[in-house]
Amino acid sequence: MRPLVNWLLARPWNTVLGLSLSLMLPFAQILSGAVMVAIVLALGLQQAVLKGGAAIALLAVLFLAVGNSVPHLVANALVAWLPVMMLAVFMRRTRSMTLTLQMSVIIAVLVTLGFYAVLGDPAEFWGVQLQQLSVLFAEMGLANQAALLNEQSAVLAPQMTMLFVLVTWSMFALVLALGYALYQCLPDNKARFGRFCDLNLGRVLALMMAVTSLLALVTGADWLQDTAFVMFAVFWVQGLAMLHWLQTDGPLPALALVAIYALLPILNALLLTALAVLGYTDAWFNYRARAIAKKGSE
Repeated sequence: MRPLVNWLLARPWNTVLGLSLSLMLPFAQILSGAVMVAIVLALGLQQAVLKGGAAIALLAVLFLAVGNSVPHLVANALVAWLPVMMLAVFMRRTRSMTLTLQMSVIIAVLVTLGFYAVLGDPAEFWGVQLQQLSVLFAEMGLANQAALLNEQSAVLAPQMTMLFVLVTWSMFALVLALGYALYQCLPDNKARFGRFCDLNLGRVLALMMAVTSLLALVTGADWLQDTAFVMFAVFWVQGLAMLHWLQTDGPLPALALVAIYALLPILNALLLTALAVLGYTDAWFNYRARAIAKKGSE
């Protein structure tokens, strides 16, 4: 990985080419976003904007030559790059990955509340979106999927706000972490903004989640229930950080960590819940500090 990152940032043309290629690969929003994060951390926002603009221009010429949609290309690039660029800029200025992710959790909560403030009842909005998606599936010949979505839309619609916010936040958080990992491959950049394996979202967020959950239980308000869910579920990233700590500073084999990543797409709900429980309880009890203190006293 280090030779690839060194090549990427060795010359301006390499950076432009790397951004262009990553935007055309599968899972472009993750891969290209991570490359952009590494560029912002290493070179700053101005250089990242210039390199990103040059990459879009290069791809636009190629797209025009083969008759593909340039507006679609630009939209994909902006979705993949802009949010994580802002996170990387904040991280660069605060010099803290933990503070950046804490700030992003607050933004996720505000977005959740924004759905209710703007739409009143987001379930109606999501119901329409799911029906349109069902029609699209039917037009693509996916009759079974369309029928299933039609049947489940009434159940899914009330849950879509919290799921949308959580999935979006999780993707941006992982892209930031992956881009930071790429950045750390450069010489003298190891853990400059903190180690991912030391990530702790903190007791303040944990307390806010507990209070929100209690209020949601008492009032039964949908907006409080969705907010509490998002605030709890984001701790899965802290749980993942703990597993990385166990691999780097503890007894967990690297193969076990790889297996957990491999199982995430299959057992996503179960694993995410388990990781969120691990991360949330760690925010209160700080297992890693206790383990280090215990080891030091032996």
